[in-house]
Amino acid sequence: MSRILRFVAGLVLIGLALLIGSYAASRADPIVRRLTVALPDWPKGASPVTLALLTDIHLGNASMDRARLDRIVDQVNALKPDLVLLGGDFLAEYDKAKAPKRSRLVAESLARLQAPLGTVAVLGNHDYNTDPQAVTGAFARVGIPVLQNTALQRGPIVIGGLGDFDTGHADVAAMSVAIAKLRGASVVLTHTPDIPTPLPGTIGLLLAGHLHCGQIVLPLLGPISVSPTQRRYLCGVVHDGNRTVVVSGGLGTSNAPLRVHAPPDLWLVTVGPAKR
Repeated sequence: MSRILRFVAGLVLIGLALLIGSYAASRADPIVRRLTVALPDWPKGASPVTLALLTDIHLGNASMDRARLDRIVDQVNALKPDLVLLGGDFLAEYDKAKAPKRSRLVAESLARLQAPLGTVAVLGNHDYNTDPQAVTGAFARVGIPVLQNTALQRGPIVIGGLGDFDTGHADVAAMSVAIAKLRGASVVLTHTPDIPTPLPGTIGLLLAGHLHCGQIVLPLLGPISVSPTQRRYLCGVVHDGNRTVVVSGGLGTSNAPLRVHAPPDLWLVTVGPAKR
């Protein structure tokens, strides 16, 4: 009996150690991933621009609080990006009663971002399904525009902000019209990267998040909460013909505040002219 008890106690201790390690991983400083992308429609004579992509903050569960988000903002500022793009899912869970306070905390922290070309955001499925007005209102008060199927220009870049497909808010046609009215290199920012409606061929770069690189990725089994049909756009860089798709693993977590073999990350993407 004593051997059995020791064996069970050993399993419990191993399980606790794995849980503690997975929780610690969910609160770790994000890995900085870097990429350079040449855009064929880059304005003549314009200098390259470095974009910081931050997604899936999910403030409100144990993996993300205001103090951790402030540390990440400091980390981003130290990298000195020219422009910060926020890919949605700012809220954890689906608690509408807590959405106004959480939105205010996120907005106050992100307002500290320092980039010469500013900060631009789109909403994610958690935001749309909780209280999109709370998020957009809080961001508006600190001067961060939230795009939904429209576009704006920042320096040589035209940013098309596409609504979230998973919640039925995407309108590629409306966004494309908005992009066409502006002059610059086109970049699309959205939450979910797997877009069923084709984007115009002029879009050379798509930035997104959503799946947290699987969040919990087990040996042999892979990401346990991601369907096989989602895995093409699970994480990292995907090439769709002449288009580059960058999918961030995100900063926070949804559901359990745990990460296994899928560390939090942010991207620094330098965009500029194609070589002639």
